[in-house]
Amino acid sequence: PIISVAFGVSEIWGLNFGDVTFLLYGLFVAGQIALRRGRGWLADLLQLPLSLAFSRVLNVYSAVIPYRCEAHSLWENLLLLAAAMLLTGIGAAVTVNMRLVPNPGDGIVAAVAERLGRDQGFGKNLVDVCCVALTCVIGLTAAGCVVGVGLGTVAAMVCVGRVIALVNRLGRDWMCAAAGLTPAAR
Repeated sequence: PIISVAFGVSEIWGLNFGDVTFLLYGLFVAGQIALRRGRGWLADLLQLPLSLAFSRVLNVYSAVIPYRCEAHSLWENLLLLAAAMLLTGIGAAVTVNMRLVPNPGDGIVAAVAERLGRDQGFGKNLVDVCCVALTCVIGLTAAGCVVGVGLGTVAAMVCVGRVIALVNRLGRDWMCAAAGLTPAAR
């Protein structure tokens, strides 16, 4: 859901998906700096090299390993979607909790959650809803139909944030304590 904007824009205007994703991630980094009122801006800027690498990997992945959902059964596609949502949620929670340099999508989610005083799962759901809504508006305005949003996008919009919330509820304290980031939970 968070890169549905980049995907929709790239599909509508025939632009390179990786390049548009890099631009979107640049906006996310700027948004983090603004939400945090300039605090920690240097750490936020470290996300730009990660964004460049990630956006290049998107291009390679799309070219070398294209996924054609119509070549698989509905159940195979749903199982892949469930695995992707689970692993994305776990990865986002671990990356942010371990204070590693997150991808800008996870970084903007963390900044929104901090600013609102809410948990990361809520922040993820809020950012995803906004991105999917923006993608729908862009598609309807520019192409006359919704582009880049399907069942998987909507399912991930709801479920990934809930997976993050569950991972944090069940294991954040233990995870942080094991990494030496906080005192052990009692």
